[in-house]
Amino acid sequence: MGRYVLVVDDDRTVSDVVRRYLEQDGCRVRLSFDGPGALAAAEEEPPDLVVLDLMMPGLDGIEVCRRLRRRLPGLPVVMLTALGDEADRVAGLEVGADDYVTKPFSPRELVLRIRSVLRRAAPKDRGPTGVLRDGDLTADTDRRVADRGGQQLSLTVREFDLLAFLLANPGRAWSRAELLDRVWGWRFGDQSTVTVHVRRLREKIEDHPAQPRRIVTVWGVGYRYEPSDPPR
Repeated sequence: MGRYVLVVDDDRTVSDVVRRYLEQDGCRVRLSFDGPGALAAAEEEPPDLVVLDLMMPGLDGIEVCRRLRRRLPGLPVVMLTALGDEADRVAGLEVGADDYVTKPFSPRELVLRIRSVLRRAAPKDRGPTGVLRDGDLTADTDRRVADRGGQQLSLTVREFDLLAFLLANPGRAWSRAELLDRVWGWRFGDQSTVTVHVRRLREKIEDHPAQPRRIVTVWGVGYRYEPSDPPR
């Protein structure tokens, strides 16, 4: 049986199209048409990935994603958003969505995005390998676990990938386009995705996220990871 995907959208036509394409791709799919139903379904059987519509009556996708993140911190989430609503897309990324697709969308594109997120979460495709360390920060790419000062960090799939990539490639300035390519595997896309993930990662690994010392901004270029001073 393939990977289990929970599809959450109050538009039953959209849900059915997504289900059919995912099943053709070998996935096992469960549909939910509202936020409370999605949370109950995830509680009953944790999925491998959630496709989550942003705009739903009652409990919207932002709040559903927030609650899913609290219950299942490593759960990959792909958000469906309205075309042109950049603020909504950023809000989805801020609460932990790993990726997003804008409506109207190509079901085939959505399947490819889902494949990409699942592949990055799977043991067989992890980029840098081994245990990466910098001062009190550690990322174990075999176990996909990161900790700081002995405390495990709650990271999304993409946050972990970004951290592992930066730890493996310190001291070099990377543009947002390069990070989008190397970490997300996208040759094109909204570079604000990188900006939001860097901000979220800083909140988890920096003493003062507003004045970062590890992931520094290189103005006009992008970001650079500055390793800590070696312990004395």
